[in-house]
Amino acid sequence: MAYSIEGRTGAWEVVIGLEVHAQVISKAKLFSGAAATFGAEANAQVSFVDAAFPGMLPVLNEECVAQAVRTGLGLNAQINLVSRFDRKNYFYADLPQGYQISQYEHPIVGKGVVEIELADGSTRQIGVTRLHLEQDAGKSLHDQHPTKSFIDLNRSGVGLMEIVSEPDLRSPEETGAYLRKLRAILRYLGTCDGNMEEGSMRADVNVSVRKAGEAYRTRCEVKNVNSVRFVMQAVEAEAARQVEVWESGGEVVQETRLFDPARGETRPMRSKEDAHDYRYFPDPDLLPLVLDADWVEQLRAALPELPDEKRARFMRDFGLSGYDASVLVAERATADFFEAVAAGQDAKLAANWVTVELFAVLNKRGLSIENSPVSAVALGQMLDLMANGTINGRIAKDVFEAMVDSGDLPAVIVERKGLRQVTDTGAIDAACAAVLSANPDKVAEYRSGKDKMFGFFVGQVMKAMAGKGNPALVNEALKKLLSA
Repeated sequence: MAYSIEGRTGAWEVVIGLEVHAQVISKAKLFSGAAATFGAEANAQVSFVDAAFPGMLPVLNEECVAQAVRTGLGLNAQINLVSRFDRKNYFYADLPQGYQISQYEHPIVGKGVVEIELADGSTRQIGVTRLHLEQDAGKSLHDQHPTKSFIDLNRSGVGLMEIVSEPDLRSPEETGAYLRKLRAILRYLGTCDGNMEEGSMRADVNVSVRKAGEAYRTRCEVKNVNSVRFVMQAVEAEAARQVEVWESGGEVVQETRLFDPARGETRPMRSKEDAHDYRYFPDPDLLPLVLDADWVEQLRAALPELPDEKRARFMRDFGLSGYDASVLVAERATADFFEAVAAGQDAKLAANWVTVELFAVLNKRGLSIENSPVSAVALGQMLDLMANGTINGRIAKDVFEAMVDSGDLPAVIVERKGLRQVTDTGAIDAACAAVLSANPDKVAEYRSGKDKMFGFFVGQVMKAMAGKGNPALVNEALKKLLSA
């Protein structure tokens, strides 16, 4: 069912486009040799170029260019062999030059597409308008002194990729799915770490509303939203605000706004600038960027398997559902972990143990899969014990819990705790006979036609055997005794 906002005058469609700023993974900044790592002491990573000392000239970082091209290729986008850097003129205290070196009319990457998967299993194609390279500004610190603002230029000059979508998104869910998919692609490529908490990926959210069949109405931009959840909340809040404005007889004014997560509302930041307000012109210190077609093809040939390709392979080779495959490929580390577990195993069982049992532990402990207390090798060994009949599914849960707590290998735990599955038919027959003898009334009910009582007998036998009975043999023995 299509998402809409119900107002006093009926349903309103929401139109959303995103401008995502993704920090390029590179040891150095876009136009200087200063380090680009996060977390350094304030102003410890600033060159004369970053600080805009007179006479300092920018020198383009080839790795940043390569990362932008890789990203464009990963977005199935057009790579422009000739692009240009411009000066975008505006004043901020943390922008020493008084302009930002960016790309405007001639970006390095043109139109592309991102396919998103939604909760109902459907997919949608979201257009990418462009990707351009630009340098980041510094950071103003307003909480260090009661009357003064401090400036940290560590971030000044760091390479950014601005990835602009078409206004193809129509709901908070689609917007969240697009951001998560884009982040996954960037992480698979190794071009941005996607860490929104550290600011290495942030989104400007363009929102407008309209009645069905109308042309686009005025949009507003919600600036610098730093989590997927907040982006989705910002869409809802801003769309609801605009519906209220239109239905009250007012007009939405094009402007830049900020999202306040605590209040769940957006508030004005400044009037929205147009391109001419920035007085773009070609940067006279930088020649046009001309790429070699063979070099681009070398980068294409070296690309890793991306989420869509990996998802299709998991469904084809492992027989996984589209949902399970999507969950497993959302992060490259998770996909790699699953493949290591599933090697030579029942892939669907492996997927279930990773996405249900292991994910529950990781969520409870606030851990990433890279820091899992159970390794892929150990989990695979536990599945081996299930496959060869050493333990059953019930015992496996106890073994897994012990693996999480102790870090020991599953075989060690099974031997130490005496958890080996009982396959002795004599012992199983005896346990089954004892349960039936202790429950003659239940046996009579079963034999009178209440077939569901069979599950009760299985449960009682497994309880009597401390969960160690082989389920198939228990079922077989009970059927034989009850039919006698």
